[in-house]
Amino acid sequence: MSTLTATVETSPAAPARPAYRVTGRRVLASEWAKLWSLRSTWITLGLGLLFLVAFGLIAANHYTSGIGSPHRDRDFATATAVSLSLFGTNFAQLALGVLGVLVTAGEYSTGMIRSTLAAVPRRLPVLWSKAAVFGLVALVVGTIGAFVAFGFGSGIVSGTPAAMGMTHPGVVRSLLGAGLYLGLVGVIGTALGALLRSVAGGISVLVASLMLVPGLISLLPSSWQENIGPYLPSNAGESMFALTHDSTTLAPGAGLLVFLSWTVLALAGAAYRLVRRDV
Repeated sequence: MSTLTATVETSPAAPARPAYRVTGRRVLASEWAKLWSLRSTWITLGLGLLFLVAFGLIAANHYTSGIGSPHRDRDFATATAVSLSLFGTNFAQLALGVLGVLVTAGEYSTGMIRSTLAAVPRRLPVLWSKAAVFGLVALVVGTIGAFVAFGFGSGIVSGTPAAMGMTHPGVVRSLLGAGLYLGLVGVIGTALGALLRSVAGGISVLVASLMLVPGLISLLPSSWQENIGPYLPSNAGESMFALTHDSTTLAPGAGLLVFLSWTVLALAGAAYRLVRRDV
């Protein structure tokens, strides 16, 4: 009688895959990589920087060429090196705000947001990371552009009544305020993109709130303008980097608080929809 012995061969156990945890730092790193992987990021940031510097230099040249002219614009008659150098802020805010909308709404239009939220199921860290990453980038670009524009612009108006140096009271505060304003505009654009989930819709609301609404308010009675106008996003933001103030404008600190409130409101709306609504 023979006995058959079965030999069971056991294969070596497959190595266990490392467990990856979703952390705030990793979500930030992911959003940072996605932001710089897009060609539109480089183009739009370059345009924002170009608008800020180029229009500041154009305004400074226009001021110097109009000295002594009897038909000189009244706005330029009281201009300073700071106001001339920051003349391009209104144009730069559009470029940075539009890019902020694209950062979030662009993922909804392509459907990539599904992969993003599958990797980060809690959702809100995605919004905070997008806003923080792009807000920081817009802040840096805006601040660099403001100082570069003032450096060249102050040289152009040197020897004129508008001449100012970096050590003049309020100059550094105004330049830093312009950079902070542009950074917060980028955050608002990001929030609008997440709230409306539409590139066209986000850009439309952004342009309307920053440029069209102030123009419409000017059609209201003067008493309404004085009570409403200073608290509009663009007017409150402008007071952050204005060198001089009067009774119709907010102080820099008050303007910052009002503009921060608008930013928080936009982020709160985006966060609510992100949590309550399906993709």
